Amino acid sequence: MPQVPQTFFDALAVRTWCGLALRALGRAREEIDAINVYPVADGDTGTNLYLTMESAVTAVEAVFAGHGTLTEQKPPLADAAGAMAHGALIGARGNSGTILAQLLRGMAKVLAADGETAHTDGEGLRLALRHAADSARQAVAHPVEGTVLSVASAAADSAGDTEGDCGAVARAAYDGACAALAATPRQLAVLERAGVVDAGGRGLVAVLAALVETFTREAPVFVGHARVEDVSAVGAPGVDDVLLCEDDPTAAQEGGPAYEVIYLLEAEDTAVTRLRDRLDALGDSLVVVGGDGLWNVHVHVDDAGAAVEAGVEAGRPYRIRITHFGLGDVHTTGAERPPRERAQRAVVAVVPGEGLAGLYGEAGATTVLARPGEPPASGELVAALRRAHAREVVLLPNDADLRHTAAAAAEQARAEGIRVALIPTRSAVQGIAALAVHEPERRFDEDVVSMTSAAGATRYAEVAVAERQSWTMAGICQAGDVLGLVDGDVAVIGADVTATARAVLDRMLAAGGELVTLVLGDEAPESVADVLEVHVRESYLAVDTVVYRGGRQGALLLIGVE
Repeated sequence: MPQVPQTFFDALAVRTWCGLALRALGRAREEIDAINVYPVADGDTGTNLYLTMESAVTAVEAVFAGHGTLTEQKPPLADAAGAMAHGALIGARGNSGTILAQLLRGMAKVLAADGETAHTDGEGLRLALRHAADSARQAVAHPVEGTVLSVASAAADSAGDTEGDCGAVARAAYDGACAALAATPRQLAVLERAGVVDAGGRGLVAVLAALVETFTREAPVFVGHARVEDVSAVGAPGVDDVLLCEDDPTAAQEGGPAYEVIYLLEAEDTAVTRLRDRLDALGDSLVVVGGDGLWNVHVHVDDAGAAVEAGVEAGRPYRIRITHFGLGDVHTTGAERPPRERAQRAVVAVVPGEGLAGLYGEAGATTVLARPGEPPASGELVAALRRAHAREVVLLPNDADLRHTAAAAAEQARAEGIRVALIPTRSAVQGIAALAVHEPERRFDEDVVSMTSAAGATRYAEVAVAERQSWTMAGICQAGDVLGLVDGDVAVIGADVTATARAVLDRMLAAGGELVTLVLGDEAPESVADVLEVHVRESYLAVDTVVYRGGRQGALLLIGVE
């Protein structure tokens, strides 16, 4: 990543900053996870910040790559800043990542105000930091001081009092953020009790340190402490720095809601205003960020279904993530979580729908949800490998296109001391077959060989709808045609889902088989499973059929034959 010292903020500076911020968050991730006690002590703030920034980096790199195919010049500042904000918005994870996404969006609004300008100066950066802090605070339903919001406001205040180029402004923002971070235990009782500073604020300090390095080539050394031995020695914030909040800041620690719900939402501004009120009544830790028709919604609730239904009423929610705070979590007990012993072996699998996530989870696997057109990044797979908390992990990517991403994640986990075996499963039905023969009591190598053999012996297919006209192995298809893909290639083109699925199944069973696995997507006809089960029973002796519900998985139907 290039590191060019400069006095102005242009597209290259955006790219450099994002890359340096990702690296800084990667270094600080474990430290930040370890001090995460508010609003939920689930130990993932550092990981969520890292994944959010990784999404921003990916989007910025895509802009540079696309621009490079047209011209040798760098893209406009507006394009790079807009990509940074959009990438963070669609990739935001958790409460902290959602707020970081809004901070970056707030900055981008100022940096991209003049779409034709090539760069901005120190004054522009000061305005961007101010707008970032203000917009992040507005996105939180009930702002609480002693959090990342306080750190962001202090950074903007310090930057606003500074004259000079971008380097001087960035340094002032960083110094102000460090001072505010040190004060967070005096502002928030739960931090004081735990003897730590705010985890989200610590992450923002890392991001601002990267901003300093972008302009000066020198990365400031963080001299504060994540853990505070004597909180009485921490300077208290001024009265003007503290907002009176409607909620008790420690309420989330005492028997709070059981679920975290996050989704992207396509909706109009007026609908989102109503949505805020509805979700605010359902739970807490509500953060809604975004704009221009696309929003990222985060809330903690007891009724996850109601939170999703509220999104459906407002617009089109997608990339829905529902996380259950475990019964032993601090969020529901108010007690400090004891260290968890590492398991000897675990399985991590990428799955295409919520239904399969439940199925894999019941079998003991740690899952990563992959939605149509939105494959998980390597950082997300690494986070899942860590979350499995085992000495040995079997990784099932369940998608041929993920093999390089999965290999990179496995390599990083190995560098951290985790023994990882990557089984190159190309479909979720192959993963099901592998998981069915998984035996944690066996020697690791024997278990991996058995799972690999079971996956390799499973032929896979899917039935989907063509989105556009295209050349295929089976001829030309038109938008709306039903496609039957066998081992990744189009083998059947039809007009009816059930008839196409039956033709695909006959092709697969012509080579023999003992077990047919059907995974139904939400949009598949209700009758297709019954028709196919009867067809197999009447046409193929000694072949069993099992049916699962996959949820919103992209394909109408997944088929496996063992």
